Amino acid sequence: MCGITGWIDWEEDLTRQKTVLEDMAATLACRGPDAAGVWLSPRAALAHRRLIVVDPAGGGQPMIRRRGERRYIITYNGELYNTPELRQELEARGYRFQGHSDTEVLLTAFMEWGKECVPRLNGIFAFAIWDEEEQSLFMARDRLGVKPLFYTQRGSAFIFGSELKALLAHPGVQPEVDAEGLAEIFVLGPGRTPGHGVFRGVKELRPGHCLVYDHRGMHIYRYWALESHPHLDDLDTTADKVGWLLQDAVRRQLVADVPVCTLLSGGLDSSAISAFAAAAFQKNGTGQLRTFSVDYVDNDRHFRPNQFEPDSDARWVGQVSHFLGTHHRTVLIDAPQLVEALSAAVQARDLPGMADVDASLLLFCREVKKEATVALSGECADEIFGGYPWFRREDALAAQTFPWALITGERTRLLSPELLAMIRPEEYVAQRYRDTLAEVPRLPGENPREARIREMFYLNLNWFMATLLDRKDRMSMATGLEVRVPFCDHRLVEYAWNIPWEMKSCGGVEKGILRRALAGVLPQEVLLRRKSPYPKTHHPAYFEAVRRWLLDILDDPASPLLPFIDVEAVRQFARLDAPAMNMPWYGQLMRGPQLLAYLIQIDTWLREYRVVVR
Repeated sequence: MCGITGWIDWEEDLTRQKTVLEDMAATLACRGPDAAGVWLSPRAALAHRRLIVVDPAGGGQPMIRRRGERRYIITYNGELYNTPELRQELEARGYRFQGHSDTEVLLTAFMEWGKECVPRLNGIFAFAIWDEEEQSLFMARDRLGVKPLFYTQRGSAFIFGSELKALLAHPGVQPEVDAEGLAEIFVLGPGRTPGHGVFRGVKELRPGHCLVYDHRGMHIYRYWALESHPHLDDLDTTADKVGWLLQDAVRRQLVADVPVCTLLSGGLDSSAISAFAAAAFQKNGTGQLRTFSVDYVDNDRHFRPNQFEPDSDARWVGQVSHFLGTHHRTVLIDAPQLVEALSAAVQARDLPGMADVDASLLLFCREVKKEATVALSGECADEIFGGYPWFRREDALAAQTFPWALITGERTRLLSPELLAMIRPEEYVAQRYRDTLAEVPRLPGENPREARIREMFYLNLNWFMATLLDRKDRMSMATGLEVRVPFCDHRLVEYAWNIPWEMKSCGGVEKGILRRALAGVLPQEVLLRRKSPYPKTHHPAYFEAVRRWLLDILDDPASPLLPFIDVEAVRQFARLDAPAMNMPWYGQLMRGPQLLAYLIQIDTWLREYRVVVR
């Protein structure tokens, strides 16, 4: 993958702003450690940082192509998985290519079809194309939002970038937040409202959307949305199609000119991807698949099974690796490393995030990068096929809010009265919930329970999945590792969307249709394994370290966190034993120790980004 950034200005001569553009691009060096490029004209300035994955010689950016006297310039982050088909069609129309990069194919597709090229793309992408003759910028983001793209307007300037840090490097963009931004951090965090950039005046182009910016102003439109239709396939046909779509997605996503691996937890999703990848490696004669897993020092001593983590991954990882014949490595993370990485994770995300879950993924990806440049990962199967407990719990289905927001009251009791009066958390969450439900594509005649479960899927796809994809992109790209997510293939998502719940949960288990689709691909024991979330450390040393760190922050009168919290309530909470901290909800996105670490990350973010509240 790569990092992109740029600046359009109708008043400033941007040929004189090369230094500013290079500073913006430099913030994205981790995303693209292999090469850098800029392109300047009076009205437009584009920059690119490259991670070389395909066509080392021919894929440099910003890339320029001409059609007659007309020039098109692209800066692009992503990967197209249907490049061969697009290239063949464009060659049939008379185009010739200088290399074999998907960048050249994408730019040529835009030259031929204009904005109508985007629905033809199968991949993960965020790109910007400048038409020099029309003086027009076109931007697009992939359907599920795997790749990020932020933008803002400041006077005559339109500024965009892969990450917030690129925008903040522009002298016209300040790290300011208002009441909405504070609500995003203290109430919705580590998630974000779709399209919200937290910093004042900053937005993120929503998944499945395009943006056009020219002298007439800015126009944003949606090019893709889920559609609800009756599902006509029977159970066996459905399982066969799910299996084929996933296998095809994995096959397409293995294409690279650099080493490729998979991230393996021993769970259903990552094991399926590893199985299809291993089979493709064997068929293509490309050697033994490398797989990687993450664990924590002494977790074998401290782990205790619970409702949400029924067992640890280690045994399952070994079983699947042996069954598939992969070359496996387990990355071990120690508690001091994890604590130290909390700050680095904030810098990678530009915001407070999922605390130790972010930090451990950052450390994990750093180790994987030493042996591979591309990794396939199992994210998003739970959101697509209904793997979370709240899809089956009656109280969660009946709650008129996000199922993971049921702890809002528990968290807000730690906030200061002044902040609560400013952000009105219950109202803020309720409005975001209503806004999301208003978008749900309804199926006429659907019974109330199926309609409610359809709502639950939409909430998960647009919120929970977005949080996980955001995390995966930032932590992996901070180490220069490209992570691909086959379950986000839009063809699979579109098909699964309309599979009725009874069929999705066939056999009386979560993701029953996916398990049925993988029969014969994985050992029966793995097919029946209960869902277990991303592994966390259970080492008491980690808990004690974050407790001490937070208590030190509370004792620091200069801490920028203090005005936003009820200091004594947080102090009392921090002094509880770890079991007493755990909040009563279904996903454990924010266990007690994680909440302590999240407050630490907020303090780090406020300090290091010099955030100003307006």
